[in-house]
Amino acid sequence: MMSSSDAFSGSGADPSPGQNISAQYSRIQRQYQQVLDRWTPHILQRWLSTAGLLAVFCLRIVLAQGVSFFSGDSTRDLLTLFSRRKFSAVCYAHAIYLLNLLLAFLQPKFDPSLEDDLMADEIEEGGEGATSPLPSQRDDEFRPFVRRLPEWQFWLSSTRATIIALFCTLSEIFDVPVYWPILVIYFFVLFALTMRRQIQHMIKYKYIPFDIGRKTRYGSK
Repeated sequence: MMSSSDAFSGSGADPSPGQNISAQYSRIQRQYQQVLDRWTPHILQRWLSTAGLLAVFCLRIVLAQGVSFFSGDSTRDLLTLFSRRKFSAVCYAHAIYLLNLLLAFLQPKFDPSLEDDLMADEIEEGGEGATSPLPSQRDDEFRPFVRRLPEWQFWLSSTRATIIALFCTLSEIFDVPVYWPILVIYFFVLFALTMRRQIQHMIKYKYIPFDIGRKTRYGSK
């Protein structure tokens, strides 16, 4: 079966600019997917690279405030850092997005409350009721924890968000003037409330969002 480029070359007609752009886009997309496929099994290296990007992002934010590490006056540098507050909105949006990704990573794919309702309905109808899909420490067999957001998608989304946030700090358009202490307080309050609710959810439905310890325990039998 001939491709579109072979058909054009055989007929003697040149492909249109739109078809050239589409072919180049498809080629770049295939190469990008190949790079992602090579990175898939290297979990530690992937997260170390993301941590490096986060460090570069934080360094960029500090340098954007006009802080000079070679001035010798640390007090003046700290006053400069906390007085100019450049790109506070970008930092806040990036932090909120990463927090949402973390919560989706820790949550199960299937809602335990809906599973409990289905099990209760089956018991009322005379059935035995299905077992919960969530793993717990009291399980007799190993069942992996199915996440709402897989680890690969968590890493890919957080890396993309960090790169986008880093590029946003290169333009003064995204330097929106905001009162940054309110954003910092609101983020930490939101982080504490959401993590508290997530921990209470884990305790209520008795599931563990990680399989490392459970794999060791079941493998040792």
